[in-house]
Amino acid sequence: MGDQAGFLLLEDGTLFHGTTRTQREPSVAEVVFTTNMTGYQEVFTDPSYRSQIVVMTTPLIGNYGVNDDDPESASPQIAGVVVRELTDHPSNWRARTDLRSWLEKAQVAVLEEVDTRRLTRHLRSAGVMRGVIGVGDVPQAQSVAALEACPSMEGLDLATVVSTKRRYSWGDPNAASHIVAYDYGIKRNILRLFAEHGCRVTVVPADTPAEVTLELEPDGVFLSNGPGDPAAVTYAPAIIRRIVERGVPVLGICLGHQLLGLTFGGRTEKMPYGHRGGNHPVRDMESGRVLITSQNHGFAVVGDGEEIAGAPELVMTHVNLNDGTVEGLMHRELPVYAVQYHPEAAPGPHDARPLFSQFMDAVRSHASTSEPNA
Repeated sequence: MGDQAGFLLLEDGTLFHGTTRTQREPSVAEVVFTTNMTGYQEVFTDPSYRSQIVVMTTPLIGNYGVNDDDPESASPQIAGVVVRELTDHPSNWRARTDLRSWLEKAQVAVLEEVDTRRLTRHLRSAGVMRGVIGVGDVPQAQSVAALEACPSMEGLDLATVVSTKRRYSWGDPNAASHIVAYDYGIKRNILRLFAEHGCRVTVVPADTPAEVTLELEPDGVFLSNGPGDPAAVTYAPAIIRRIVERGVPVLGICLGHQLLGLTFGGRTEKMPYGHRGGNHPVRDMESGRVLITSQNHGFAVVGDGEEIAGAPELVMTHVNLNDGTVEGLMHRELPVYAVQYHPEAAPGPHDARPLFSQFMDAVRSHASTSEPNA
């Protein structure tokens, strides 16, 4: 099918014209933008982007195609893609197919030839909002109705939707350390890095009771990234509280970070347009070191200076240098740590990867001092 007129209609009535090659039902979702210049395959398969239309700020994507090694989940998670230009002629020795064919096979709506600079500036000014990708020069009643019926991201529990339904294992079964990972939308690169650090990982569904997890005798527990509103994952804080009370080291990333904040009395809020991309500066408040980080989130833990609002047991460890939002926290007494950014990157810089080594130090220390079956 050749190019035909297409559009993106935002809920505030702003209309962006483009072209599309896919004739299908309107695609509706929250419209967000990412500043990543590479790593589109990792972005599109990241479960944290579930039910979102992603605007690529870099003007050309698809130039290195799609390969079998880089996906962060089994298939694309996004609802749609908006780009300036999408190439049909990738050139890379790892490519197995082109990006357009891969997206079309997954039935992901693609809108091309859009002024993505103007669109991004609008989202930065007005805030992210729901939108609909459709075919034609102007929206028809079907598209408008679909947009009006699209639920808001606030109050939406998507972690339950993307979580594994069955427990599974990752890594060397004879590895020295055992991590239980709660899957709220976990990325494969997180599992790869735990394996590289000498861990076997048991990945469990998001609603796994604490008693079941503790019966697995973990040396550490990991709370993964994921999509949606953290406050809507109402079952998680009670589970997390029971685990941390046993003294098991816990690390949370992204949604896991937000859930830890909620567990100890904090609160979260929807951000105007979130943080998505691979160039976000974060300061370690203890060392003063600045990390360039990969991020993907639309909600944040509310902080007040060096404290987490409403959570006196927690201390703020990292701060975003662009807007002052909370980027890290830890418990004052228990081995509980969390960061809002993605130390595993994929895509993005590797400045923050030492966090995995630091957590593993806590895990091994706990294992060495714990009695078997305690």
